[in-house]
Amino acid sequence: MLNDLYEEIKKRKEQPKEGSYTNYLFEKGLDKILKKVGEETTEVIIASKNNNQELVNEVADLIYHLLVLLAEKNVSLSSVQAELERREGKLSTTRDRKEIDEL
Repeated sequence: MLNDLYEEIKKRKEQPKEGSYTNYLFEKGLDKILKKVGEETTEVIIASKNNNQELVNEVADLIYHLLVLLAEKNVSLSSVQAELERREGKLSTTRDRKEIDEL
């Protein structure tokens, strides 16, 4: 499903369709796409405090906007998958992570 959506997003980038929200994002450029990713991230956080259906809706919006960002930056979905596979099975402990105030 994610692969199909990503391919459709890339197709819209290469072959714009009038009235398409995806094309609107590409036309507005990286700053608009980043703004939407930020907005959707915030909405996921807020929805997490509410009901599960709202959370599902907002996560779907965030994933869509992340896929648009990947397409804008010409980053393949398979490269993200490869990175996740590279991390699979690796032990991560809290001492391996920076404290939030150190970011």
